[in-house]
Amino acid sequence: MGDTVTVRVPLAIRKRGGRKVVVAPDGSVLPTAPRHVTTNADPALLKALGRAFRWKRLLDDGTYASVSDIGRGEKLDRTYVGDVLRLTLLAPKIVEAIVEGRQPEGVMLPVLMKGVAVEWDRQRNRHSLVVDR
Repeated sequence: MGDTVTVRVPLAIRKRGGRKVVVAPDGSVLPTAPRHVTTNADPALLKALGRAFRWKRLLDDGTYASVSDIGRGEKLDRTYVGDVLRLTLLAPKIVEAIVEGRQPEGVMLPVLMKGVAVEWDRQRNRHSLVVDR
């Protein structure tokens, strides 16, 4: 019927230690959600993985018929597109480790774009991809 209920909560926002916090009426600081989670994930590698799986989906659903079509559609070199698409061949545990930032220090985009073994066991052995932590 158009009834409105107004709820007033006596809270204050204060700066403490250079950060804004919510202060309850009794003076206690209320918990807040973390602003961001820090990770060791490689941003370039994450972007490439995202592109690779997106392009694979576009190939699978028929949006693009070939790697050349993706290159033209995305205004990228066909060779680069093919190299990035190879990342979809990575073992799921390796992809998971990369996303979580647990990949070994030497595992970077340029290294993976040079070539990826098709067999998942060989991938883990090459470049010491120990990801079963």
